[in-house]
Amino acid sequence: MNQARRKLRNAILFFANETSNLNTTKLSKLLHYLDFEHFKLTGFPSIGLRYHAFECGPVPKNFWLEIKDGTVPSDFKDALNIYRTSNDQDQEYKELRFKAKKPPNMTVFSPREKKILEKLAEIYKKATARQLSDISHAADQPWDKVYNSPYPGAGKNAPIDYELALEQTESTKRIQAEFQIKEFFTIEKNFSISPTKQ
Repeated sequence: MNQARRKLRNAILFFANETSNLNTTKLSKLLHYLDFEHFKLTGFPSIGLRYHAFECGPVPKNFWLEIKDGTVPSDFKDALNIYRTSNDQDQEYKELRFKAKKPPNMTVFSPREKKILEKLAEIYKKATARQLSDISHAADQPWDKVYNSPYPGAGKNAPIDYELALEQTESTKRIQAEFQIKEFFTIEKNFSISPTKQ
């Protein structure tokens, strides 16, 4: 298991242990906040998931494809249970619930990442998926900039670029961040260190 995959596994275990009612929507948003907040601070995402503007908000599409049928990835089976909700009638998008079998290994995270994780758990501990959706769907947030954009390549289910997390006034920081994020994903591709199975 590569480091990015370890971080994904342990971030999920952390959120499953530290927040209530962790379902697919809530988990997707918490992972998005972790990656985008770390990117804003450092120019690099924490885990490096690629998010898409689904109707329900930002979703790490490749990881969602791994688990959407309620299947626990083989390298997560010893640590995580995934349950389908019994009252979901929507055939296209099924909510899943996540339950940790063990505590996370926090040594895979830097001190900065741990602070972000702890802050997210404190703020959103009891928040519902609906409340998190209201926040992530707010005007001028990265999801909104993509989902409601009239430009080609944007719109429903389009990828959400990390650079959208930066303020327009941060032009120098934006140029550096654009370079760094391209480098990050080039390294990920060249060394096959994706956090998701593809």
